[in-house]
Amino acid sequence: MSQSQSFLSLPNAPVESADALILPVPYERTVTYKPGTRQGPAAILAASDQLEFYEEDAGWCPTEYLKLAVLPSVDVDFLSEQAFHDHLHEHVKKLPGDNLLIALGGEHSVTPEMVFARMPQGGTVVQIDAHADLRPAYHGSIYNHACPMNRIRQREYELIQIGIRSLHANEAELIAQDKAITTYFDRTLQRPAIWERMIQQLASLQGPVWLTIDMDGFDPALIAGVGTPQPGGLSWHQGVEIIETLMGNEDIDICGVDILELVPEPSRVSDMMGAKLVQKCLSFWGKARGFHKGAANGSQIGVDDE
Repeated sequence: MSQSQSFLSLPNAPVESADALILPVPYERTVTYKPGTRQGPAAILAASDQLEFYEEDAGWCPTEYLKLAVLPSVDVDFLSEQAFHDHLHEHVKKLPGDNLLIALGGEHSVTPEMVFARMPQGGTVVQIDAHADLRPAYHGSIYNHACPMNRIRQREYELIQIGIRSLHANEAELIAQDKAITTYFDRTLQRPAIWERMIQQLASLQGPVWLTIDMDGFDPALIAGVGTPQPGGLSWHQGVEIIETLMGNEDIDICGVDILELVPEPSRVSDMMGAKLVQKCLSFWGKARGFHKGAANGSQIGVDDE
């Protein structure tokens, strides 16, 4: 466990009374290209210090009404792969379940156990990613960062993939055969009709939903600091529209969000985009659930922002 961290430099509320929990998971063990995902959570939290409290898209200050708690990092390097993932599952399972959970990685291998802990009865996983991540094993491990969506499908969760542009032939075959996987390949998403079809599907989802954001799902011209960059990818505003659509869907229960695979880089642009994504999730989620109509007793109250 790490020392205390914060988002927007705000004081952390008690876990039991927090409306949103931010969980750093700086796990990095199976990366295959650029190292550094372990530093992602700290970089995102540090960049958040430079954000304004006001969120311009929804037009409010989320932290004026939402109480935040940044939890100690799940950081247990001495455990074996399986033991770490078992530990992560139990850790997330014990967290309060009536709030928004945002996990910060770390590599993409951490997603399945958080999904299993937070959505034990099944549901839909929405994946923003350059890679399909559907390999049954890679480099001898089912816990590799190339495998999380395969593990999720093995438990029969529905899967919606957005922005995919790198995959093995076997993964392509699985996507073609598995009716529970809907994949929106990156190039086809450039067609307005396909983009609108995807947005309509997200707007019509029902039941438990988990949103997993691999930062390499975005265009590397925008976010260069990722573990395995690929040409193409979502624009910033496309990513924001996906988040806004999901958070505004009243028929779903957002059980959690993870933002992963950030590798901090000197310009800090990638770090800032990660922090801004967290803020967008908080803002759209809170506004859609009417927090702005309640008492202004969030983490921001009493804090000087000048």
